[in-house]
Amino acid sequence: MKTWSDFEISQRRIVSNIQIAPGAYILKFRRNFNFLAGQVIALGVNINIEPRYYSIASGENDELVSILYSEKIDGKLTPMLSLLKSGDTVIVSNPFGTFTQVAPKPVFIASGTGIAPFASMCLSGKAKGATVIHGAPYSEYFYFASYFSENLGKHYIQCCSRCMQGSQFVGRVTKFVKSWTDLDTNRQFYLCGSAEMVVETRDLLISRNVPFQNITAEIYF
Repeated sequence: MKTWSDFEISQRRIVSNIQIAPGAYILKFRRNFNFLAGQVIALGVNINIEPRYYSIASGENDELVSILYSEKIDGKLTPMLSLLKSGDTVIVSNPFGTFTQVAPKPVFIASGTGIAPFASMCLSGKAKGATVIHGAPYSEYFYFASYFSENLGKHYIQCCSRCMQGSQFVGRVTKFVKSWTDLDTNRQFYLCGSAEMVVETRDLLISRNVPFQNITAEIYF
């Protein structure tokens, strides 16, 4: 894990920090850097707490940078982050990371807050013809659902592990991938979420004849 001394950092004043679902928030501050969709920043409240990494969830040309995060009750940072209000400040690094190359007609597979880089890619116009598959336990945790529904239509697939039968696929992302009848092995697949989800989904895709080189992953811890 890098320390704050490894980054070029600045203090940014929070514009908003809104709870969008139980324990889930979107924090926004004015952009003072350029970035590529898919990159991350180190974020913190003071330099005495080691930095945590978050994918940028906004478009490359947006005035405000959006950070999607979920509060961890036993975490060192997020319980403090969730208390911040407009006008408070956070420490922010310049963006970094290489999860930025997107092929035409990509398949984005995410769980939880792992949807953030894919939201950024779509909002930046870098994901033409994309299919987004998002896993969450309940309907309220499908972040950016209105945007994806409006812009992707049937190519936005919600996998809800604890929902009743309805408009969503009932089950985890891995269950959907295992039975996906429209899976095209020639497309490029991008995975973002927990290590468990990423490894299991990658192995399922390979078992369904998706070439290893067609799979790119970003793991959230």
